[in-house]
Amino acid sequence: MQLSDFKTVATKYKVLFFDAFGVLKNSEGILPGLESTFDWLRETGKEFYILTNDASRGPKELAASYNNQGLSAITANRIISSGMLAREYLDLKVHNGTVAYLGTEKSAHYLETTGVKTLPISQVDLKDVSDINALVLLDDEGFDWNTDLTKTVNLLRRRNIPVIVANTDATYPVSKTRISIAIGAVAKMIETIVGKTFIRFGKPDAQLFMFAYERLENAAHISKRDILMVGDTLQTDILGGNKFGLDTALVLTGNTQAQDAEILIRSTGIIPTYVCKSVVIR
Repeated sequence: MQLSDFKTVATKYKVLFFDAFGVLKNSEGILPGLESTFDWLRETGKEFYILTNDASRGPKELAASYNNQGLSAITANRIISSGMLAREYLDLKVHNGTVAYLGTEKSAHYLETTGVKTLPISQVDLKDVSDINALVLLDDEGFDWNTDLTKTVNLLRRRNIPVIVANTDATYPVSKTRISIAIGAVAKMIETIVGKTFIRFGKPDAQLFMFAYERLENAAHISKRDILMVGDTLQTDILGGNKFGLDTALVLTGNTQAQDAEILIRSTGIIPTYVCKSVVIR
């Protein structure tokens, strides 16, 4: 497997779409030296967006987490989250009643902007669920995995309502050797139990890429050939970018480790255009 230099690769494109966790940051914070990459992007006039399946916080809070670590280039308008698509769906489809959710109060930011009442699953009374018109799975934290997941299953047995999964990730890395279960995996388990199909937003589905594509400042003058999708996970970032018609770069700083990359590419058939060690430009 041949590794490509990220700067050499990025030079070929006008726009870069970055995944967040595993590409720009890890459990310890932003990658050391990442500031130089965004300095170079600014100096060369390249446009960029962060495409993330992280629906745990709103764009302002996500941007603030970068800013607080000294990376001022990432502003809220540069972040495209799957939670934004969930909110758009609710705006169009759910006009009254209550939206129940699994996640933290911070993740519920996406729901509160729709104008409907929101309620964490922990506060749902299963004896009176007639007013609950949707359920959104936002984040893997903020609820009791035993009590509240059981309550979720029983809510869906009582109410035939749309269920929106705002983060399709099955896992996320918490260190070089450990991963945690993400809400996407929880959603698959609940789907199996209740025998229903949920609505998913986020990579690898095309909606997130289309949402970002439509936000480009010079969209009329930018084709898909001008955009590079950079991610650390074959099944979401790279597959999604490939399906949308973008060139893709797999980086080895997150879910896909260097020793596993070649065999995973061969076994999945998901082929990135490039493989790079990191996005950090030194």
